[in-house]
Amino acid sequence: MSSTGIGSRTSTEGDDERPLRRDAELNRQRIIEAAREVFAERGLAATFDEVAHRAGVGIGTVYRRFPTKEALLAVAFEERLREHARMAEEALAAPTGWEALVHFLRQAAGMHAEDRGLRDLALGASAELGFSPHERIRDSVEPIMRRIIERAHEEGSLRADVTVEDIPLLLMMVSEVAHHSHAVRPEAYHRYLQLLIDGLRRSSKSGNLGAPMTPDDVEAMARQWLPTTLPRR
Repeated sequence: MSSTGIGSRTSTEGDDERPLRRDAELNRQRIIEAAREVFAERGLAATFDEVAHRAGVGIGTVYRRFPTKEALLAVAFEERLREHARMAEEALAAPTGWEALVHFLRQAAGMHAEDRGLRDLALGASAELGFSPHERIRDSVEPIMRRIIERAHEEGSLRADVTVEDIPLLLMMVSEVAHHSHAVRPEAYHRYLQLLIDGLRRSSKSGNLGAPMTPDDVEAMARQWLPTTLPRR
């Protein structure tokens, strides 16, 4: 009897553990999907409370799976960040530097318009978040953009005073229009993106842009542009 009792209890405990593990994994997936949705809508200003509510779990469950916002973002945005990098590589394959630049700007603007979290990671200041994916994007995309800019300059299609540092700032402008106009005119950002693209073309009538931006300038401006959207919860 004793042996049978122990065996039955052990079997029951094992049966209990398997559903718990399945429930834990389901909760984890719900949290990740909810995070993608909430951060896409709200950007990195979204909180764990909002993610938990969207996932239908308690805030404690979110913290048990992802103790920091950085940990959650790393999982939730891994594929979107890779997609962003692949998009830049696809642009590089365009027949001309100008076409490559326009392709990149249109595709990046569209991605940032539909996903504010991706926009914040791609264009925000990594130092504010202490989050490596932004640095990985910059490290992989910036050399590609530099090659595209060089090709367009060599062709004579791009105004000579435009540098690679101008690109993230242009995308910041367009993405702000996209998110502020979404409820009124979702497509409005296309209008201003086209104005910017036309302004990038080389022309004898182009005005003086002044001193070029430095990488440090861009990073500092990104910190000012995104200073309050990164609460830890």
